Amino acid sequence: MKTTSHMVEKEIDDRAVLVSLVTQKQKRNEAIAEYSLQELVKLAETAGVQVLETMTQNKETKDSKWFIGKGKVDELKAMLEELGGNTAIFDQELSGAQVRNLEAALDVKIIDRTQLILDIFAQRAKTREGIIQVELAQLSYLLPRLSGQGKNLSRLGGGIGTRGPGESKLETDRRHIRGRIDELKAQLEEVVRHRTLHRERRKKTGVFQVALVGYTNAGKSTLLKQLTQADVYIENQLFATLDPTSRTMELPSGKEIVLTDTVGFIQNLPHDLVASFRATLEEANEADLILHVVDSSTDMRNEQMRVVGEVLQELGAHQKEQLTIFNKIDACSQEEREMLTAEGEFLKISAFDQEDLERLRIAIQEKLMGESKEFRIPADKGDVISLMYRIGEVLETDVDGEDMVFKVRVNKDDYVKVAYQLVAYDQQAKQGQQEDSEGEIY
Repeated sequence: MKTTSHMVEKEIDDRAVLVSLVTQKQKRNEAIAEYSLQELVKLAETAGVQVLETMTQNKETKDSKWFIGKGKVDELKAMLEELGGNTAIFDQELSGAQVRNLEAALDVKIIDRTQLILDIFAQRAKTREGIIQVELAQLSYLLPRLSGQGKNLSRLGGGIGTRGPGESKLETDRRHIRGRIDELKAQLEEVVRHRTLHRERRKKTGVFQVALVGYTNAGKSTLLKQLTQADVYIENQLFATLDPTSRTMELPSGKEIVLTDTVGFIQNLPHDLVASFRATLEEANEADLILHVVDSSTDMRNEQMRVVGEVLQELGAHQKEQLTIFNKIDACSQEEREMLTAEGEFLKISAFDQEDLERLRIAIQEKLMGESKEFRIPADKGDVISLMYRIGEVLETDVDGEDMVFKVRVNKDDYVKVAYQLVAYDQQAKQGQQEDSEGEIY
């Protein structure tokens, strides 16, 4: 099965009406429901869809047959005919039966939020790893819904919801799809194996890894470019970059680290996608420090931070050392800036302000290298003195009698391994110094 069908040029532009169902449970937080619909508009535009109109229904619970009420289906049909729409995009995930029923009633292509996000990922994937992960997520999503994909799978002219795995194959053979999923998982395991080897090599060299994570369009790629002069694609749209990009960054001390930009998170990120992109998102899990980049200019920043926190928890990376970066403060008023706060340490910056970037570099250095410590080591202990240069950055050295005095900004992990040894020599040297001092008094 080929993954190149998303490159097929669209014969008919997608003209869509966007539909959102707000249930009694969701109505308790109407702001989030409204934001989700606004986000769906951006997702549709990112996928190249012409958005004609949006429609919202408040209903106690979703309809098992139509998802929305039957009366709303008739209203949607009339709206599509009046506006010349050929697609209906729903803000929530639909079952195969609901898709089939809606297609029969509306005679247009039916797409849900998950399928729309998968389609954008299919457009954005450029590396072999990204393409494998997108196809795996698409097939995992489509397999239980094959019976409800009639019109979607028969339209071979391209367009949203039909890019990626190859429609005619999906229609004809479930077993072939399961076989393809197994094949893709095997390929992905090989990719993961190579990625793990690269990580291990990086760890052996002692290079720190820092991962940029955050909601999509928070400015992670811009920050990567500004900090490392990386040649990365930057656009004011959702999921502008998909494949992880790693670049070398120099700290104020001169020490080099690896900074990695990861895929952006989003509300209701499809579980199939999280599972398929686990290898990519593992960059956050393996990092020595996570920089959580937040778009401080949006009113929904707290909700976005919550979503990122949930995904990090799902990945098992929520207990990693973190630094929250409130980005885009140049787009905030003074009052809005003062309201920005987060658990733990945080910085408020603009990615285009050089002073802010320097403050960020210093903060990263302090997080990675830790606080400075002073050690007194006997001058004849060459092996112990060499440890000083391995556990971090030597800031100052001085000679005091028969001892060497070191001021070192220590690497926390490396220091833990040898702390007992250094503390013992430090105490021994200080004890000797005290005895010499007492001898002079008498």
